[in-house]
Formats: sequence, structure tokens, C-alpha cells
Amino acid sequence: MLELAIARELYERYPDFSEGRLAKIRSHVVSRASCAVVARQLNLGQQLAEHGVEIPDDELHRLSHNRNVLAALLEAALAALFLEHGFEPVEQPIVQAFAGRIDYALTSHVDYKTELQEALARRGMSVSYSVLDVAGPPHDRRFRCAAVIDGEQLGVGAGESKKAAEQEAAKEALAALGVEVSAA
Repeated sequence: MLELAIARELYERYPDFSEGRLAKIRSHVVSRASCAVVARQLNLGQQLAEHGVEIPDDELHRLSHNRNVLAALLEAALAALFLEHGFEPVEQPIVQAFAGRIDYALTSHVDYKTELQEALARRGMSVSYSVLDVAGPPHDRRFRCAAVIDGEQLGVGAGESKKAAEQEAAKEALAALGVEVSAA
């Protein structure tokens, strides 16, 4: 339902954009990271913390701040709204809730992994990613990953998730290759 609402909004708002560009924007807007941002804006973590029952306070605090939990909580809330009201009444409120994420994807977001993969495909090359290091307790991990192109490590990145670290590694590899990228 979220993907459908955002896809329709993007298609209607930007009819001249290519299918590929619309898909990249939609992908970012409905991503787990974006869902977590919207969940924070809607204070869903705070609601969870206030209404959590039979969960120890320290665990409830951790859950109410966890990106994956917030994203899942938002997705569950959207599903409940859909089941209760149907698609039409909730479509525009969903679009409004994600309007900032659409603007961000249009002006700021770059999917470095996709950009790198496309740049390398044009050159007949490919990339692989490897995890160099994982640090921290399970609830607060830090990853360090490398982008390896034709056996050469061209980028290293760090992040709170493997995906985020790979994005940073891809960004560094693009710079090393001299490839300029622009927002979605």
C-alpha cells in the first residue's frame, strides 16, 4: 500500500521522469530508513514507550529508538489503517506523511551502490562488497565494508548497518574512479 501510494504520487507529479528515475526515488522513499524517519516524525517510538506493557523499561527504551522497530511499527500502523479504512481514504495522508522523504530523495539522496554498479556496467566491470569489521553489541553494531572492483579495494565505508557501510564504500569508490553522481 505504501509503495502504491508513493508510486502513484511520483508518477502523477513527475510525468516526464524516466521509469528508472521514478523507481530509484520510490525505492528510497519507501525504504526502511525513510519509514523510520517518518515513524519518528509521527512519534511512534514515544507511543510505543508510553503504551508498552509487560516489557522491561530498558528494553522498551531500546525498542522505541531502534530504526528497524520504528519502520516495522509504521508499516504495521499503515496496514491497520488500510484494513480499517481501505486504500482511498489513507492514500493522501500517507503521501503527506512521506512528502519530506520525497523532497529529500529528489534533492539530496544518492544511491551510491546503484550509481557505482551502473558506472561499472558501462565499463564492463563489476563490484563486490566485503565486511572488514563488525564492532559493538548486537543492538548497537558498527560495520566497516569495502567495495572491491576487479580485485582492488577502491572504497571503504562505515555505518550502523552493513548496507549503510556499503553505501559509503561505494561513494568512496565512485570518487576514486572519478565518477560524478547526482541526486535521484
